[in-house]
Amino acid sequence: MPPDSLQGLVSIAIGLGLAAACGFRVFTPLLIAGIAAHWGHLPLASGFEWLGSIPALLAFGTATVLEIGAYYFPWLDHALDVAATPAAIMAGMVAAASVVTDLPPLVKWTVTIIGGGGFAGLIQGASVLLRIKSTALTGGLGNPVVATVEAAGSVLTSLLAIVLPLVCLAIVTFLAVVVVRTARKVSEPAVRSEK
Repeated sequence: MPPDSLQGLVSIAIGLGLAAACGFRVFTPLLIAGIAAHWGHLPLASGFEWLGSIPALLAFGTATVLEIGAYYFPWLDHALDVAATPAAIMAGMVAAASVVTDLPPLVKWTVTIIGGGGFAGLIQGASVLLRIKSTALTGGLGNPVVATVEAAGSVLTSLLAIVLPLVCLAIVTFLAVVVVRTARKVSEPAVRSEK
């Protein structure tokens, strides 16, 4: 594989990993990517240099603290999910676009919109369903545990995307397949009962 192709694949893996992390928490991956870019550990695509700027880091840091804190209030976490789902998809697209480099524009924006938005939306959708089940089974008492796992998932996925992007892409792809298969299994009895 030519070096440019490998670099393009690595940037896609980083972008999709960060996008998936946006499905857990909207702002955490953007903060981690911004810090990595600020310190020169993550090359950004042209036009996305602002991600590593001090004002962006302050904004993402503040938003991250508020978002993580808000998910520890059972009545607020459900309200946040309504806003977080489209925000996660958008953040996933921004995260992917910010690091996908050395690719033709058609490929870059296809990866960004379909891959980045898709991974973020899929992970966010799964986390929303998990929180709904947690609320139903525990009356909301289990939601802080779910919130902690999601926050940790966002941090770990973001770091893994930057440090070991191809491994992260494999893990995120595996998770996406599991989520889709699980959703199909859950929906099959409902489809059968309607017939």
